[in-house]
Amino acid sequence: MKKIEAIIRPFKLDDVREALSEIGVRGMTLTEVKGYGRQKGHTELYRGSEYKIDFLPKIKIEIIASDAMVENIVSTIIRAAKTGQVGDGKIFVSPIEDVIRVRTEESGEGAI
Repeated sequence: MKKIEAIIRPFKLDDVREALSEIGVRGMTLTEVKGYGRQKGHTELYRGSEYKIDFLPKIKIEIIASDAMVENIVSTIIRAAKTGQVGDGKIFVSPIEDVIRVRTEESGEGAI
């Protein structure tokens, strides 16, 4: 099993969610996060004063999936989230030792 963490632009969330649903992803966790990478923020003008925004709003999607689904999920996220501009995001894939469903105490891939 693997944990897939994707950091994407907020306005791409619906596209990514719909695309993942079409390939059979049944669950995910979303978190509103802020951060920066190569974008390094930007400057805005407010009432005649310039100020710098260092941390940009992003969405973090977390999915636990079987090893067989990982490649399909990653390519689907890339296809749905990509704009071709700096700041499109990152995807991290990490191994997961075990998953336990609290309600039934079921463990392993059956608990996903």
